[in-house]
Amino acid sequence: MRRRHLGDVLAIERRVYPTPWARKLFEDELDRDDRHYVVARVGAELVGYAGLLLVLDEGHVATVAVDPPRQGAGIATRLLLELVTEGVALGARHLTLEVRASNTRAQALYRRFGFVPAGARKGYYGDNGEDAIVMWAHDVAEAEHRRRLDALAASLVPPAVRRGFAPRPGARAPALASDPVPVGAEAGGLDAVAGSPVAAHPAARSAGRAARMDP
Repeated sequence: MRRRHLGDVLAIERRVYPTPWARKLFEDELDRDDRHYVVARVGAELVGYAGLLLVLDEGHVATVAVDPPRQGAGIATRLLLELVTEGVALGARHLTLEVRASNTRAQALYRRFGFVPAGARKGYYGDNGEDAIVMWAHDVAEAEHRRRLDALAASLVPPAVRRGFAPRPGARAPALASDPVPVGAEAGGLDAVAGSPVAAHPAARSAGRAARMDP
């Protein structure tokens, strides 16, 4: 994600969330080295975005959002696949997120990535006081989890195309195809929220909804 993307990102943010982030929060996130934000596009249209924050060997899914008209086409799966893969490349061994207790659709998506419920946060969501389910995926750098990601990537038709990413020395290529083919989108419509269990960081909030992947 670049600052030039923020106009489209904020428009989606307002359509997806009852309490959207401000531009300044996104700008601050993009300035930090321990963050990884990407956008997804179908053609020239920006259709979704996602972000990950890292604390030591833990990665926290901060946000995943897909434009409502593009939801249900696999875009959230593509975005989450990018975040998990990059999180591992950056040294994460465990991943966490939070999701609304009522959002079983989002929970089902996260389970595909190996996340399991590990607790709850009472009244976590300020807009309606709903509880959050805390989910964790452990040992994500191990071969077994890598095989899970490879299987998810292989199921995407057409495969995602990654463009504009600087190569990371020694890092294994993400589980996303690099073939120059058009990209579709998938499991969207997820009003999920994910974030850091360490503190109430403003960037600890996610909604699963995305696709070409751009940094």
